[in-house]
Amino acid sequence: MSDPLKPHAGKVALITGAAGGIGRATAERLRNDGATVVGLDINPAVVENLTGERLSGAICDITDDAALKAAVDKTVADHGSLDIIVANAGIFKSGEYIEDLLESWDLHLKINLTATQRFLKFSIPHLKSGTDASIIIIGSRNYAAPGPGAAAYSVTKAGVTQLARVAALELAPHGIRVNVLHPDAVFDTEIWSEEALENSAKRYGMTVQEYKTKNLLSTEITSAGVAAMISTVAGPVFSATTGAQIPIDGGNDRVI
Repeated sequence: MSDPLKPHAGKVALITGAAGGIGRATAERLRNDGATVVGLDINPAVVENLTGERLSGAICDITDDAALKAAVDKTVADHGSLDIIVANAGIFKSGEYIEDLLESWDLHLKINLTATQRFLKFSIPHLKSGTDASIIIIGSRNYAAPGPGAAAYSVTKAGVTQLARVAALELAPHGIRVNVLHPDAVFDTEIWSEEALENSAKRYGMTVQEYKTKNLLSTEITSAGVAAMISTVAGPVFSATTGAQIPIDGGNDRVI
């Protein structure tokens, strides 16, 4: 039984890219805030990483339209509704310049942008019957402040941001809110190994700790912090907000 005092009591949430990092932290946070949560990921670890009361994981290749639709439909069939979706899955390969991009460009578009559109497409019919339905799309600081060697990633994050803006316009008559969160680099994930952190910090002439907090507030962005923001935006505090782009980057001077 859900706790009626929790903001997402009785709701059903579905998250992509949920085996680790922001996705896993979000799944756990939404469950703790009362929702029944299903996490999808191509990584089989999602099944063992998301277990417990009102929390489960399922293997799904989100670039496979049939598999993604089946996962969405199964979530509704198993739990009775769909009220929150979080489009979190994505890839990021840096150091790839425009003149060298070919396969990586296509892969970024396929995973980061097209799969997000499909996730919305398959979920929207169910969300129209949901309770306080909310769509959260994970963008990136790069949508507003891109860097060299990250064209494919930056373009796809700008693309999902525009997709979310149009979705907010289309879905408002149905009471479905659509908002975008733009985190800066989140270092407590598998993407950021100690070696990768050290190499990146060295390029900036910083220590690892200085690099992890190189924003105006000198604070580190964590998976748990992003998850807390996602749960809040999906909840009653933001009940009158749609089409918003919300940074969670410690303050980036290039964005500001």
